[in-house]
Amino acid sequence: MNQRIFDTKTRTLRDFEPLTPGRVSMYVCGATPQAKPHIGHLRSGVAFDIVRRWFLANGYDVAFVRNVTDIDDKILTKASEHGRPWWEWVSTHEREFTRAYDTLGVLPPSVEPRATGHVTQMVEYMQRLIDAGFAYPRDGSVYFDVNAWVNGGGDYGSISGNRLEDMTGDDPDFALWKAAKPGEPSWPTPWGPGRPGWHLECSAMSTWYLGPEFDIHGGGLDLQFPHHENEQAQSHAAGDGFARFWMHNHWVTMAGEKMSKSLGNVLSIDAMLEQVRPVELRYYLGSAHYRSVLEYSPEALQEAAAGYRRIEEFVKRAGTPEPTTWTEGFAQALDDDFAVPKALAEIHNVVREGNKAADPVPLAAQVRAMAAVLGVDPGAWPSSSSNSAALDVLVRAELERRATARAEKDWATADEVRDRLAAAGIEVTDTAEGPQWQVKE
Repeated sequence: MNQRIFDTKTRTLRDFEPLTPGRVSMYVCGATPQAKPHIGHLRSGVAFDIVRRWFLANGYDVAFVRNVTDIDDKILTKASEHGRPWWEWVSTHEREFTRAYDTLGVLPPSVEPRATGHVTQMVEYMQRLIDAGFAYPRDGSVYFDVNAWVNGGGDYGSISGNRLEDMTGDDPDFALWKAAKPGEPSWPTPWGPGRPGWHLECSAMSTWYLGPEFDIHGGGLDLQFPHHENEQAQSHAAGDGFARFWMHNHWVTMAGEKMSKSLGNVLSIDAMLEQVRPVELRYYLGSAHYRSVLEYSPEALQEAAAGYRRIEEFVKRAGTPEPTTWTEGFAQALDDDFAVPKALAEIHNVVREGNKAADPVPLAAQVRAMAAVLGVDPGAWPSSSSNSAALDVLVRAELERRATARAEKDWATADEVRDRLAAAGIEVTDTAEGPQWQVKE
């Protein structure tokens, strides 16, 4: 089966062939470090890390660019509110993002460019657009002329589906460059001092590192419009082929609402790591299909952690053999638009087979190989602490006693076990794959 990717622009599953044989070029919109990262931010990091790992596992050389938007209205506002220099504010929170990526095992990018380091490329890009008749300077700013692009046959709206005639507001033009304001940082240009517009940054950086045309542009669903729409418009207007595939990961939600700082429903990485281990949080964030909503709840997080521990326990019991290769079912799942839920189901199927096998070692080696592609190989992560492992042994012994009592319809003994565990702060949940437990908060 060929690799297939759902292309947001065409809204179809398309066979993927890289622009250059043996090499995959990817640009993913990274952080705007105005505050500490939450699990909504890290979902994107994990999703595209899995995409990258699958290409690497198949022998591709992957050029993976993830930018940092280090100058932005929100950054300037936050820094001002806290009485800090903007460059210190952004650097502090950029380090927090890097720490979170590292903690969750997200591979470092091939390069991580910052907007403020690429003003020269932005100036050149604006000049190309002005020369082509699709941008104009005004009062020290430079704007992209959306109507000129559309009237010239441009494909504005092809990513988001928005039509220019349906857009609200009289002026659809957007700023490529913002004229300097008192107290704000600025850089010199032929049209006056100022700072970059958000959309221009990514066009300039992606094409500088990956060339005028590259394979995949990724990011969160909320970037589809206006950011990615405007990126594509200015890039095509400048004469660049730009991204051949567009990929967008969906949100993490709470009670059906997108997780964001403005809604006050943010869950920080540090808060999550008080509940589960880093590998368990990564397992949770990567467990849903990247194009599906991931609805957060404490129960869902603990269920995911228990799912990872079943993999971990099997691999440990088998002696943590060296990984070999994945199953055909696993490969088919990831080849089909990176269907991680199906890939995880294949891993758990092999775990169940291994738990019944006379020789579990070959199957455990397969499990490690598959888990490694998803970034959750138990052999590559620290195991649970000895205290937790000891507690797990004791609790599972009690659960086996309870299961035996229930099978024999000895309800008194079954209730006694349940009540004793509850009194010790152990909460038991019966699932289709057997009872799972957790320490109650």
